[in-house]
Amino acid sequence: MADKTGDVVVRRRRAALAGHEGDEAAARQGLADEAGDVRATALGALERMSRLEGSDVEAALTDPDPVVRRRAAEVSAPMPAPRVAELLGDADPLVVEAACFALGERAEGSVVPALAGVARDHRDPLCREAAVAALGAIGDREGLPAILAALDDKPAIRRRAVIALAPFDGPEVTAALARAAQDRDWQVRQAAEDLA
Repeated sequence: MADKTGDVVVRRRRAALAGHEGDEAAARQGLADEAGDVRATALGALERMSRLEGSDVEAALTDPDPVVRRRAAEVSAPMPAPRVAELLGDADPLVVEAACFALGERAEGSVVPALAGVARDHRDPLCREAAVAALGAIGDREGLPAILAALDDKPAIRRRAVIALAPFDGPEVTAALARAAQDRDWQVRQAAEDLA
């Protein structure tokens, strides 16, 4: 009996090489593979050769494998892919984190309420941190309350929140930076001092 893991590794390698060699047909064959790791690698291969289409990404955003959904979110950042926002509710935190990144890169104000919800309420700190970063990248004032609230979260999220305040001004931002400059975490204090 053949080693199934070995077969997947070979198929994944083939998909990756297709991206380096410009073999679109081989990369597209990987999109239909039974293994999620191969499908995710095929997405990356098509992106590498600038042959990734919106329909490829849209299909991958609803893939049953979270590895594929995460990769689809990552590669969607520079292209229109309206379904990325739906991934903010994904069961896999790494998918949510990748969706936050992509949405922050696209800087679409329409997703600010959904990102603010993730920043405030998601159970996974990595997702909250990614949502805060995305809100800062977008710079829409509607996201400011969620960024300010993140200044009471874990240290890594507080640091990210301070950095996310950069595009904002006003008395509440000044007060938040003054408070962050007194934070018990030295990196939070440093970030606040750098922005003050």
